[in-house]
Amino acid sequence: MPENKYFVPIGKRKCELVEMKLKLEELEAMRLKDIEGLNQEECAEKMKVSRQTFQLIIDSARKKVAKALTEGKAINIEGGNYTLNICKYKCNSCEVEFDQVYEKESNTCPKCGSKDVICIDKSRFCNKGCRRQRICRY
Repeated sequence: MPENKYFVPIGKRKCELVEMKLKLEELEAMRLKDIEGLNQEECAEKMKVSRQTFQLIIDSARKKVAKALTEGKAINIEGGNYTLNICKYKCNSCEVEFDQVYEKESNTCPKCGSKDVICIDKSRFCNKGCRRQRICRY
C-alpha cells in the first residue's frame, strides 16, 4: 500500500477537481516495470498474472496517469484486485509448499492441516520486514 494515495495538481480549486482512479495493481505494474526495470515476463510472474493481463494493466495505468498529468486531474490510488503480503510457506509435516497471507494469526497446511509450517519466502517481502521473521529462513 503506498504511503501517499492522493495527488492533486497545484492551483486547482477543490470544486474544479476531476479525479482519476488508479488501481493498486496498476500502480504495482508501473513500479515493477518502470522503477524496478523488470521485463514483462518477470512483472507478470511477480504479479501472478499472464503476460497479456500484465500488458493490459500497465497500458491502463499509463493512460490514466498521462491523462491526469496532461488534463490537470487528481490521481486517487485505491481499489482493484490485489492481495497484500503473501509469503511462501512449507509444511514440516508433509513437505508441501504453499502461498498464504502472512498476517494470519496462525498458518495451517492446506494439505494435512498441520500448524507446523515455516515461511520460506526469500523474495521481496520476507527480506523487508516479515513479522514472522522468527520462523523465516534466510
